[in-house]
Order: sequence, then structure tokens, then C-alpha cells
Amino acid sequence: MILNLQPVQVATNSDDAESQLVFADGFLVAVLVRLSDQHGLDAGKWFLEAGFGPVEPVCPPVFPDLGAARNWILRQLTVDP
Repeated sequence: MILNLQPVQVATNSDDAESQLVFADGFLVAVLVRLSDQHGLDAGKWFLEAGFGPVEPVCPPVFPDLGAARNWILRQLTVDP
């Protein structure tokens, strides 16, 4: 499975605008948003703003970096239902 990330700007209700669309084999599976300074200790981390299909969690996680987010998404996509 190949993950591709595409940088985008997302209109959120905060200063969190730096974002990545995540595609798996050409299908949109997630939207990641980098948290701004208003999030205190989580500033600079990545938040799963939206997940689709097997990437849609009950409680959206926060990731320390894009590598951790990619690894988590890959695990979600390869888990047998």
C-alpha cells in the first residue's frame, strides 16, 4: 500500500491551517492538521482532523510528527475487520 501526502490549507475555527491530505492507493483516507501555538504542549503536533473508512477513529489521535501519523494510518488500513 502506498501513502501519498499532499499539503493543503484547511479552513478551521482556529489558527490550525497547515494540513495534509492523506491518500492510500489514490483514495482519500485522512486529513491531518498541524496544531498551532494555541494548543500549548501539543503545538507542532499533528491531529487527525478527519479519517475515512478504517481510519475513522472513535477518539481522534494526536501524533508527534508526520511519520508517526503515517505509521498509524498504515496500521489502521492493514488491520483485518
